[in-house]
Amino acid sequence: MQSQSSSFMKGLMLGALFCVLLSLFGSLSPGLKSSTELHQHHHVRAPGIDDLQRLPEAVKLELSQKTQVYCAIMVQPKILKFWATAKDTWGKHCDKTEFYTSESANDLEAVDLHEKDEWLRVRKALIHAFQNAGGMRWFFLAQATTFAIIENLKHLLLDKDPSQPFYLGRTVKSGQLEYVEYNSGVVLSYEALRQLVNTFQDPLKCPAGGYGMWKLSLEKELALCMKYSGIFAENGEDFRGNRLFNSQSVGALISASRVKNPADVVESCCSDLAITFTGMSPGQMQLMMFGVYRLRPYGHVFHDSLIFMPPEGSHND
Repeated sequence: MQSQSSSFMKGLMLGALFCVLLSLFGSLSPGLKSSTELHQHHHVRAPGIDDLQRLPEAVKLELSQKTQVYCAIMVQPKILKFWATAKDTWGKHCDKTEFYTSESANDLEAVDLHEKDEWLRVRKALIHAFQNAGGMRWFFLAQATTFAIIENLKHLLLDKDPSQPFYLGRTVKSGQLEYVEYNSGVVLSYEALRQLVNTFQDPLKCPAGGYGMWKLSLEKELALCMKYSGIFAENGEDFRGNRLFNSQSVGALISASRVKNPADVVESCCSDLAITFTGMSPGQMQLMMFGVYRLRPYGHVFHDSLIFMPPEGSHND
């Protein structure tokens, strides 16, 4: 009798485990029943130089003024120096910047979300950003350890419609799931964020505790919730097909390029219109700020088709 009871319990446990595994792998399967079942991944490219030059001046002015970005920057008290650096450098180039923290601390100016779990904290931050967007129609989710060139992000978004669901950055594939790397920055259109916030309310499609019995990374949790919203990850590229969102510093990319293509290090390193870099110290981020915004060859004219004016009162570089 005891043997039968033991066998029954083992069978029950194995059956439960099988159901959990089936649930987990089902969520990662390309066979999800959704309106985007036949979606094929595509790359989002910035407009070409010739395309912009052909536009009438009035259209150029309208595009440069209407492309505004809300930056939601995640920070923690233990990386206070990165918060101060992001606030003093690239954060000033966003049309609206909000820092979000896991807990309050002296001298840390940020929205305290009272949440230790990273995934839950990002969910709360995105909901707050959506509710306080005002007229902003593009959202940039990043960590304070990321360095971003917001004008290049606006260039990528110039001809994109925020009423369409865009979820883009540096894409990575894990099994059947394609997601945007969090440390390289995540871009969401207004429509994508609206649908995502609605999906947050559905525990079956986007559970706060995550999918399955194993905890996934934040970026995978986000990708699955986006997938259930019918929105798929897209890779941000320049008009030549080079990645715009980088998961390394400029120095690391140059070192890799010297090994890969020593005859043409610059061309194989990174895009001229790169948007993000990571893996830098606060001092290196300050140096990047100097190189990107302040160092100029005297007498040289840059023939950019558009000019993005800094937000009013931003004390921009």
